[in-house]
Amino acid sequence: MKRRNFLELSAMGLGGLMLTSIPVFGDTVSPERLLETVDTALKKKLADVALNTAKSKGASYADVRIGRYLQQYVFTREKQVQNIVNAESYGVGIRVLANGTWGFAATSDVSDKGIAKATEQAVAIAKANSKLQKEPVHLAPVKGYGEVSWKTPLEKNAFEVPVGEKAELLLAANAKALDNGANFVNSALFQINEQKYFASTDGSYIDQDIHRIWPNFTVTAVDKASGKFRTREALSAPMGMGYEYMIPKASEKIKGPEGTGMMGYRYAYDMLEDAALAAKQARAKLTAKSVAAGKYDLILDPNHLGLTIHESVGHPLELDRVLGYEANYAGTSFATLDKWRSKNFKYGSDKVTIFADKTQKGSLGLVGWDDEGVKTKQWDLIKDGVLVNYQAIRDQAHIIGEKESHGCAYADNWSSVQFQRMPNVSLAPGKEKKNVDQLIAGVDKGIYIAGRGSYSIDQQRYNFQFGGTVFYEISKGKIVGMLEDVAYQSNTQEFWNSCAGSCDESDYRLFGSFFDGKGQPSQVSAVSHGSAHTRFNGVNVINTARKI
Repeated sequence: MKRRNFLELSAMGLGGLMLTSIPVFGDTVSPERLLETVDTALKKKLADVALNTAKSKGASYADVRIGRYLQQYVFTREKQVQNIVNAESYGVGIRVLANGTWGFAATSDVSDKGIAKATEQAVAIAKANSKLQKEPVHLAPVKGYGEVSWKTPLEKNAFEVPVGEKAELLLAANAKALDNGANFVNSALFQINEQKYFASTDGSYIDQDIHRIWPNFTVTAVDKASGKFRTREALSAPMGMGYEYMIPKASEKIKGPEGTGMMGYRYAYDMLEDAALAAKQARAKLTAKSVAAGKYDLILDPNHLGLTIHESVGHPLELDRVLGYEANYAGTSFATLDKWRSKNFKYGSDKVTIFADKTQKGSLGLVGWDDEGVKTKQWDLIKDGVLVNYQAIRDQAHIIGEKESHGCAYADNWSSVQFQRMPNVSLAPGKEKKNVDQLIAGVDKGIYIAGRGSYSIDQQRYNFQFGGTVFYEISKGKIVGMLEDVAYQSNTQEFWNSCAGSCDESDYRLFGSFFDGKGQPSQVSAVSHGSAHTRFNGVNVINTARKI
């Protein structure tokens, strides 16, 4: 499978975090093809060809990734199915160290001869590059795990569910939206399966079967008299789960604030319920009061806060950004090494503990081993408000005095070289038992914000502005009505130091980015961000309405 195609969906209006081009890796195939498997013994045999060839050509280290990447996307609008995409990509990527320098090559010729040829090319590239290398690559040690396997815990493989059943669910959600006041509605269901086989000269043969799913929609309500329109996106989270996420369970629902009708979803999503509420809210937004600019205490729901965490904590604490290695794609970072070395840099208030984690249940980043064969784990980035660590992979760990990688290397395809990618980055919930209504009760003048919206952040990941999907005014501890035209402005350090606390673990849930871009050539990855409802005091709010 040789092509990397891009399915243009800029007109779909499917959300702020989504790319205008949805990446489709590989060739289109039949749905039945997506259920085929590749023999593990064959993959080990092919991997050994790469490892043995690399050593015979002078490589001091080598790893090989045999990858089969499957995608199914279903798109609808109102009463029509617009498109169904089934894609498969299969090939091999080989990375080597020779003369202390990296070399990489990839091939779709998954045969002994094809893999040997690509491996020879990777070694030749490394040796050529070594003439320009000033310092040799320093790899943190990693245990060889022998032959092991890991699979996303799931109850129902989404690829085994008939396409017609999925389309019917999306169309039913569209109908709910139309019945409740929407004029237009788009919906989509994204499913991805990464079948990755990793082997290295360290002695690991790791077979992993990784599944992700994301239901989404955008509803639009129109005031025909004025031509004014408003939208509301789904409050679903993309998840590292199977189709069981699409089967509503009352036990997985979390009630939102009184007076809003909001509902949160943990490990099962009620798309019909959300679509109906979305239409009502989109229509209510047409007549909602425009916000008065000023200082407000904000109550941010997890679906919204996840994006703020992603942009103001996740990206700036990627070590390659901190070091300036990643600069062209969305900038570097203000969180430089001197701040970390001081051991007292107040990234946030003492209510803020933010951790990185590749082991979290249901998360997009959930895997057993990363793409360097490192066992995944959890570690703190910010502890009680203080910056304590970054995100680092094998050839970066020594820079911050770590003896091992954090296990957050990732490549989005067999043809892409693995590099440092964001793990799940989450805000720890509050330790004191508290629900969202109790959190709101302490606010005299505030705004409740749910859902993601448009945003901007500068090249140092410091000054920013975030909007949302739904806004409610808080007065004297109560929700008193809907607001519109809301965005808040701050800088990363000021914002996180204004954090006054979060609800407890019972309110905790995940948000995520299904197509997070980084690198040149650009790669996409999937990552989750967990939190409970959280309060931030005295944040500057602006009115975004344009005067014509």
